[in-house]
Amino acid sequence: MAENKTKATTSSVAGYIAQIKDEERRGDCELLVKLMTRITKQPATLSGASIVGFGSYHYKYESGREGDMCITGFSSRKPNISIYLVAESASQKKLLSKLGKHEMAKACLYLRRMADIDIDVLGKLIVASIADIRKRHG
Repeated sequence: MAENKTKATTSSVAGYIAQIKDEERRGDCELLVKLMTRITKQPATLSGASIVGFGSYHYKYESGREGDMCITGFSSRKPNISIYLVAESASQKKLLSKLGKHEMAKACLYLRRMADIDIDVLGKLIVASIADIRKRHG
């Protein structure tokens, strides 16, 4: 079975954020660190080269594949900021409708700028996602 490529590192989160050239994007990422630290009460860690993660959980799929992943986090990608969360319940979908300009994939919320969204709604989505992950994976 293939090993998970995304693992926690000892690299600096501040260093990762400092290298983001776009000033607005850098500020958005700093805001996300503060928001996610407050919600999770966990320090930010860097997983792989570019995922800022908070907390962790162990998953195991029916296929037998298993591993550890941050319970929530984000990454600054070329076109968007990717926020890692689950939003599958009816209440979470209702929150998504109030969030603002975004796109949602299975476990990834994409947004261009924090100014395009309601940060309080994002906080509620993160809280709900963490509860969902803990319910599923313990």
